[in-house]
Amino acid sequence: MASLGNISPKTLADRLKELEKSGIITREYFAEIPPKVEYSLTKDGIELRNSMIPLMEWVFKKENN
Repeated sequence: MASLGNISPKTLADRLKELEKSGIITREYFAEIPPKVEYSLTKDGIELRNSMIPLMEWVFKKENN
């Protein structure tokens, strides 16, 4: 969770719900002790990520020039 910065647990949960509702991620719940939840990208999520990588590389390049 430290790598997510200062995002509050409620904000994170809200964003994950939005991404799931939009079909970008899937949520899998495991009835364990303690309870466990895993998220993964859907096919659309993978396509979105792959589309964003060139844009992110371009921004990084611009910031470092």
